Amino acid sequence: MIRSFSIAVIFAAASVFFLLLSCRHIDYFEKNTPMAGLRWKHAEPATGRFSIQDTNALYNVYLILRHTDSYHFNNIWVELTIRRPADTVRTFSLDLPLGSDAEGWEGTGMNDIWEVRKKLTSIPIRFKGSGQYDYSIAHIMREDPLGGIMSAGLRVEKAP
Repeated sequence: MIRSFSIAVIFAAASVFFLLLSCRHIDYFEKNTPMAGLRWKHAEPATGRFSIQDTNALYNVYLILRHTDSYHFNNIWVELTIRRPADTVRTFSLDLPLGSDAEGWEGTGMNDIWEVRKKLTSIPIRFKGSGQYDYSIAHIMREDPLGGIMSAGLRVEKAP
Protein backbone atom coordinates (compact mmCIF):
# COMPACT_ATOMS: atom_id res chain seq x y z
CA MET A 1 0.00 0.00 0.00
CA ILE A 2 2.78 2.47 0.96
CA ARG A 3 4.85 1.47 -2.06
CA SER A 4 1.97 2.04 -4.54
CA PHE A 5 1.30 5.43 -2.87
CA SER A 6 5.00 6.39 -3.33
CA ILE A 7 4.94 5.40 -6.98
CA ALA A 8 1.76 7.43 -7.50
CA VAL A 9 3.35 10.50 -5.87
CA ILE A 10 6.50 10.16 -7.99
CA PHE A 11 4.39 9.75 -11.14
CA ALA A 12 2.28 12.81 -10.28
CA ALA A 13 5.38 14.93 -9.57
CA ALA A 14 7.01 13.84 -12.83
CA SER A 15 3.82 14.62 -14.74
CA VAL A 16 3.64 18.14 -13.28
CA PHE A 17 7.35 18.71 -14.05
CA PHE A 18 6.98 17.65 -17.70
CA LEU A 19 3.77 19.68 -18.07
CA LEU A 20 5.54 22.81 -16.83
CA LEU A 21 8.54 22.09 -19.03
CA SER A 22 6.38 21.64 -22.13
CA CYS A 23 4.59 24.98 -21.52
CA ARG A 24 7.83 26.94 -21.40
CA HIS A 25 8.30 29.48 -24.20
CA ILE A 26 11.38 28.78 -26.30
CA ASP A 27 13.14 31.95 -27.41
CA TYR A 28 14.69 31.02 -30.72
CA PHE A 29 14.06 30.92 -34.45
CA GLU A 30 15.58 28.42 -36.85
CA LYS A 31 14.88 27.75 -40.50
CA ASN A 32 16.86 25.67 -42.98
CA THR A 33 16.22 25.82 -46.73
CA PRO A 34 16.94 22.57 -48.64
CA MET A 35 18.89 22.76 -51.90
CA ALA A 36 17.42 20.76 -54.77
CA GLY A 37 19.76 18.05 -56.03
CA LEU A 38 22.49 19.06 -53.53
CA ARG A 39 23.30 22.03 -55.78
CA TRP A 40 23.05 25.56 -54.38
CA LYS A 41 22.50 28.18 -57.07
CA HIS A 42 23.52 31.75 -56.30
CA ALA A 43 20.22 32.98 -57.75
CA GLU A 44 18.27 30.81 -55.27
CA PRO A 45 19.19 32.08 -51.80
CA ALA A 46 17.95 30.64 -48.52
CA THR A 47 15.36 33.10 -47.22
CA GLY A 48 13.19 33.54 -44.18
CA ARG A 49 11.61 35.87 -41.68
CA PHE A 50 11.95 36.03 -37.91
CA SER A 51 10.37 38.28 -35.31
CA ILE A 52 12.10 40.23 -32.57
CA GLN A 53 9.93 41.56 -29.76
CA ASP A 54 12.43 42.03 -26.92
CA THR A 55 14.90 44.73 -28.02
CA ASN A 56 16.59 44.75 -24.59
CA ALA A 57 17.69 41.11 -24.87
CA LEU A 58 20.96 39.90 -26.34
CA TYR A 59 20.88 37.37 -29.17
CA ASN A 60 23.27 34.87 -30.76
CA VAL A 61 22.97 34.46 -34.53
CA TYR A 62 24.20 31.33 -36.30
CA LEU A 63 24.53 30.35 -39.92
CA ILE A 64 23.67 26.67 -40.38
CA LEU A 65 25.06 24.72 -43.31
CA ARG A 66 24.58 21.04 -44.16
CA HIS A 67 26.88 19.53 -46.74
CA THR A 68 28.16 16.17 -47.89
CA ASP A 69 31.70 14.84 -48.16
CA SER A 70 31.45 15.62 -51.88
CA TYR A 71 31.71 19.35 -51.15
CA HIS A 72 35.22 20.04 -52.40
CA PHE A 73 36.19 23.28 -50.64
CA ASN A 74 37.42 23.87 -47.07
CA ASN A 75 35.38 27.05 -46.73
CA ILE A 76 32.36 28.86 -48.12
CA TRP A 77 31.79 32.52 -48.89
CA VAL A 78 28.24 33.67 -48.23
CA GLU A 79 26.40 36.94 -48.41
CA LEU A 80 23.92 37.49 -45.58
CA THR A 81 21.38 40.25 -46.12
CA ILE A 82 19.06 41.35 -43.32
CA ARG A 83 16.17 43.76 -43.84
CA ARG A 84 15.13 45.49 -40.64
CA PRO A 85 11.53 46.46 -39.83
CA ALA A 86 12.24 50.08 -40.87
CA ASP A 87 13.25 48.82 -44.36
CA THR A 88 16.95 49.42 -43.81
CA VAL A 89 19.12 46.69 -45.30
CA ARG A 90 22.50 45.43 -44.10
CA THR A 91 24.62 43.03 -46.11
CA PHE A 92 27.58 41.05 -44.80
CA SER A 93 30.08 39.01 -46.81
CA LEU A 94 31.36 36.13 -44.69
CA ASP A 95 34.15 33.61 -45.24
CA LEU A 96 33.22 30.57 -43.16
CA PRO A 97 35.83 27.82 -42.66
CA LEU A 98 34.32 24.35 -42.83
CA GLY A 99 37.38 22.20 -42.24
CA SER A 100 40.90 21.47 -43.30
CA ASP A 101 42.71 18.69 -45.11
CA ALA A 102 44.61 17.81 -41.93
CA GLU A 103 41.73 18.02 -39.42
CA GLY A 104 38.73 17.03 -41.54
CA TRP A 105 35.30 18.64 -41.46
CA GLU A 106 34.08 20.87 -38.63
CA GLY A 107 30.67 20.32 -37.06
CA THR A 108 28.76 17.14 -36.46
CA GLY A 109 28.62 14.35 -38.97
CA MET A 110 26.82 11.13 -39.74
CA ASN A 111 28.24 9.02 -42.54
CA ASP A 112 28.93 11.54 -45.32
CA ILE A 113 26.58 14.33 -44.09
CA TRP A 114 27.94 17.24 -42.04
CA GLU A 115 26.20 20.07 -40.20
CA VAL A 116 28.09 23.20 -39.22
CA ARG A 117 26.67 25.96 -37.01
CA LYS A 118 28.78 29.09 -37.24
CA LYS A 119 28.19 31.84 -34.71
CA LEU A 120 28.32 35.05 -36.74
CA THR A 121 29.57 37.37 -33.99
CA SER A 122 31.94 36.70 -31.12
CA ILE A 123 29.60 38.46 -28.66
CA PRO A 124 25.78 38.48 -28.55
CA ILE A 125 24.05 41.31 -30.40
CA ARG A 126 21.06 43.49 -29.62
CA PHE A 127 18.45 44.14 -32.32
CA LYS A 128 17.55 47.83 -32.45
CA GLY A 129 13.92 47.56 -33.49
CA SER A 130 11.07 45.19 -32.76
CA GLY A 131 9.15 43.56 -35.58
CA GLN A 132 9.77 41.30 -38.57
CA TYR A 133 13.28 40.83 -39.95
CA ASP A 134 13.73 39.29 -43.41
CA TYR A 135 16.97 37.55 -44.33
CA SER A 136 18.60 36.11 -47.39
CA ILE A 137 21.68 33.86 -47.56
CA ALA A 138 23.38 33.40 -50.93
CA HIS A 139 26.69 31.75 -51.65
CA ILE A 140 29.24 33.96 -53.42
CA MET A 141 31.63 31.25 -54.53
CA ARG A 142 33.02 31.18 -58.08
CA GLU A 143 31.47 27.77 -58.74
CA ASP A 144 27.76 28.07 -59.53
CA PRO A 145 25.82 25.98 -58.83
CA LEU A 146 27.75 24.92 -55.77
CA GLY A 147 27.70 21.12 -55.43
CA GLY A 148 27.48 19.11 -52.21
CA ILE A 149 25.32 21.60 -50.27
CA MET A 150 22.19 20.11 -48.71
CA SER A 151 20.73 23.15 -46.94
CA ALA A 152 21.50 26.58 -45.57
CA GLY A 153 19.73 28.46 -42.82
CA LEU A 154 19.74 30.84 -39.90
CA ARG A 155 19.26 30.44 -36.17
CA VAL A 156 18.52 33.37 -33.86
CA GLU A 157 18.36 32.67 -30.11
CA LYS A 158 18.32 34.66 -26.93
CA ALA A 159 21.71 34.60 -25.28
CA PRO A 160 21.82 32.98 -21.85
